[in-house]
Order: sequence, then C-alpha cells, then structure tokens
Amino acid sequence: MALASSSLSTWSMASLRSALPPSPSPRLPTFRFPTPSPFHCSARLSSGRGQAKPLRSFSGLAPMTPLLSVGIGVANFDHVFSNISNGSKFYAMRHGKRVPKLNRPPDQRRALLRGLTTQLLKHGRIKTTRARASAMRKYVDKMVTLAKDGSLHKRRQALGFIYEKQIVHALFAEVQDRYGDRNGGYTRIIRTLPRRGDNAPMAYIELV
Repeated sequence: MALASSSLSTWSMASLRSALPPSPSPRLPTFRFPTPSPFHCSARLSSGRGQAKPLRSFSGLAPMTPLLSVGIGVANFDHVFSNISNGSKFYAMRHGKRVPKLNRPPDQRRALLRGLTTQLLKHGRIKTTRARASAMRKYVDKMVTLAKDGSLHKRRQALGFIYEKQIVHALFAEVQDRYGDRNGGYTRIIRTLPRRGDNAPMAYIELV
C-alpha cells in the first residue's frame, strides 16, 4: 500500500495519458485561445534536467487547474471572460424620505413649486391639488420668514426663488405689518370638492 501511494505521488501527465485506454477520437475537445502561449506544455511540465514535474492534485483524471497547467497565466483570461453589463441602475429604497415627488423629476418639481409660490404670494389664494398645496406650504413660509428678516442677503435669496421681482419687494415691504407678531403658520389649506376630470383631491391654499 505504501508502494502504491509513493508511485501515485510521482505520476506525471505523460504517465496518466499512457495509462488511459485508447479511444476512437485522437484528441479531446479543449479550449482554444486567439493568441498562442509563449511557453510550451512540455517546457512547463518538465524540469531543466529532463525529469517530469509532478502535478499537485487531481480530480479524477483532470487536473484541478487545467488551463494553468498548460502554461496559460491568469492575466490572459480577460479577453475570454468578459463582464456583462446591461446598463441598469440600482437605487436604494426611499425609507424615511418625506419629500413629495409630485410625479416629476427634481428640476421640474422645483420649477412647479416656485411657480405656485409666486402665484400664491401674488393673488393671496389659489386652488390646486392637495399634494401640491402641502408641498408648497413650507416654501411659502420660508419666503415670509426671509421677508421678516429684511436684510439684503435674504432679499437676494427671495429674488432667486420667486419669479417676479415686484412681488418680492412688496412682500418685504408689507410683511412686518401683517406677520410681525406671528411665528410660523402663514398659510391655510381648505379642502374642497374633487376635480371633475380625474377626481383628484383639490384644496384652496391661502395666506392667513
């Protein structure tokens, strides 16, 4: 038994091929690569003195790393195994995100909220959907808070958000008399009948 184990440990690829029974096909199908390897199989499997170099481990009659045993490095597999990418993007779930999307991308949503804020400050009361009214409420309160401060920096911030300059100047001029003793809560939302076309919930939003 010890003799058999010592003989198994010194087997080479040539001895394994000679031990196989003859088959009708001369060669088994192997991998073909576009560029030939610079090292020959016999030069890799044999040492400098002409003795066969034993392989480390086998699974049946096939080596565990068949491509590496014939002189092909790991760096040559990049042109064979390519990464597959279908261009899809993965996004995390919106846990805890309270920003209403309003079925619009961010740039269009910001433009919509700026327009609604401008119209509310211009007319004092507008009719829109409940989702839009709830989304624009904090922007109207912010503009009133900026006007209560009254500084030049706050005025420029309001001019960068509200579309019409005359509304900004009128807001900064009248806000102290109207909301001087009020800390927040500058708007009021009143629910009304749904819209006739698509039954969307509607509401009036007005300045207090």
